[in-house]
Amino acid sequence: MSALQLVTPGMEHLPQYIAAIEAGWSPSNVNGPALAALELAQIRSDAAAFLSGLTDPAGQGGPITLGDGRVVPRLPGYRRWMWDGEFCGTIGFRHQPGTAELPDYVLGHIGYAVVPWKRGRGIATAALGLLLAEIRPLGLAYVELTTDPENAISQKVIRANGGVLIGQFDATAYDKVELLWRIPLT
Repeated sequence: MSALQLVTPGMEHLPQYIAAIEAGWSPSNVNGPALAALELAQIRSDAAAFLSGLTDPAGQGGPITLGDGRVVPRLPGYRRWMWDGEFCGTIGFRHQPGTAELPDYVLGHIGYAVVPWKRGRGIATAALGLLLAEIRPLGLAYVELTTDPENAISQKVIRANGGVLIGQFDATAYDKVELLWRIPLT
């Protein structure tokens, strides 16, 4: 096993990404199976367009339709794939330029998901640390992340990277209660 890296999604890594989804993993903890099915369909339709859509630092990919039917602007952001010689998972970042604030429909600046067969190895902790180093130059004062109240493992990952619990909130757009965490970047 090589040292963990964050890689820009590319054709050379795509077969392992597809295999992970086909094995039942999803790149999202929020809308897991639906997103997995959508991404497989997008890959089968146009793999190059799918990959380029994962990196949108200017937020120009067009609006997004939420589960509640609202159409909202796409935020600038990108995904990286966790790679240790094999596909380990995904981590994504989104933000509004010029502020650390996020719109109410965004559950946090950063989201991540590790494939089940790589869990328990510190991969999410390392990936979050690598991503924080990558985004520090943007000048944000902090990033926010959310977790389910029962997700002790993700909470440990966030704490290990300097995260502080801000409190609990009602994520009405997603019909659930979440914990809000903040990691200072300055």
